[in-house]
Amino acid sequence: MKTQITSRDRERYEVRQVGLEHLDQLMAWRKTVLEEVFDHPSHREMHQLLAANRAYYEAAIVQEQHVACFAYEDGIPVACGGMCIQPEMPSPDNPQGTNAYLMNIYTTPAHRGKGAGKAVVEWLVEQARIRNIGKIYLEATPLGRELYETIGFVDYPDIMHLPCADPLKQS
Repeated sequence: MKTQITSRDRERYEVRQVGLEHLDQLMAWRKTVLEEVFDHPSHREMHQLLAANRAYYEAAIVQEQHVACFAYEDGIPVACGGMCIQPEMPSPDNPQGTNAYLMNIYTTPAHRGKGAGKAVVEWLVEQARIRNIGKIYLEATPLGRELYETIGFVDYPDIMHLPCADPLKQS
């Protein structure tokens, strides 16, 4: 599925939705994201985490609860991203009762700052709007914060997080 990109980088990058036919490639990119963004788990923990991620992709993509994409330059993927689509109770700030959590936004180091990540995020936002999703959010690393702000994301100060025990480490 190819959708128009709103940034001026649309001539340079082609963003395409990918499905289970690209599962091995999605998993390779997900592993890279996990290694770069999170503390390095042990080999056993990483194996369990990747198995859980594979099962997630296999179910969520088929059920249209996850949209995955790559940004390509000259046919080569240089950035990726995903959107988890989730129901929530309708509210004044989200009367549709559906939200999109953008995640797994990653650009190869050689392409950072050149518009590939922006093309991915704008494509995902467009996909959320096509689906009439009322709330779009993401977690931002310091590396991605400026990019997200240029697209229009703002801090959501009323959110809190309760860290849970890591079930992968309890086995």
